[in-house]
Amino acid sequence: MKRNILLLTAVTSFLLFSCKNKEEMTEVQVPSATAKDSIPAKGDPKSVVANQGAFQMKGLNYGYNDLEPYMDGQTVETHYGKHHLGYCNKLNDAVKGTPLETMSIEEILKGMDLKNSALRNNAGGYYNHNIFWEILGPKAGGRPTGKVAELINKDFGSFDQFKTQFSDAAKGVFGSGWVWLVYQNDGTLKITTSINQDNPLMPNSEVKGYPLMNIDVWEHAYYLKYKNERPKYIENFWQLVDWSKVEYRLSLIK
Repeated sequence: MKRNILLLTAVTSFLLFSCKNKEEMTEVQVPSATAKDSIPAKGDPKSVVANQGAFQMKGLNYGYNDLEPYMDGQTVETHYGKHHLGYCNKLNDAVKGTPLETMSIEEILKGMDLKNSALRNNAGGYYNHNIFWEILGPKAGGRPTGKVAELINKDFGSFDQFKTQFSDAAKGVFGSGWVWLVYQNDGTLKITTSINQDNPLMPNSEVKGYPLMNIDVWEHAYYLKYKNERPKYIENFWQLVDWSKVEYRLSLIK
């Protein structure tokens, strides 16, 4: 028995040492086996402020815990107050002292030098998350109405068919990325995906247009609550979509 305990201790120590020196492959730590399905947060989104610079955090229209039970408070707090804030601060660093400081985020993305990885990743991360938080809300979900509903029915056959196609695209993203509903220049809607923090405004996008909504399928968006069950996260995402916000984004197109 004593020999087995010594052997287990040695193996555990080796694994801890190995993990410490191995390059991290994901953005988040794997939660312990005792992690709860729903983890509340005690912070206030209003306290999240970017460093001084051209771009600032836009805030949330809800509290960290208000998206329960579909998205836990700690995930929202970490996602918004750490990941999103980090992209914002690094974007400000990337544009500081350059002509980009006076440009809008959309102008920066459309003229993106794809070889500039710092600008590409952080401008994309900042913009993508702005849309993600905007189109989510408590007591949301259901089906779209108005012009968005008309376009979805016209271009996808029905809302159910659109929802299936969008969900399947989210499940199929390999690694980290996003799924988008895009309004194209010809007036039609299209579902597209992007890797990492790329988006439909960038020059390399296969489907170009104005993003109406998106879903974040990076692990930091769901891992604390859903672990490796991305399909469950995607299924519950539909309970959080505020279609009035999607409709508002469509109304901004001239």
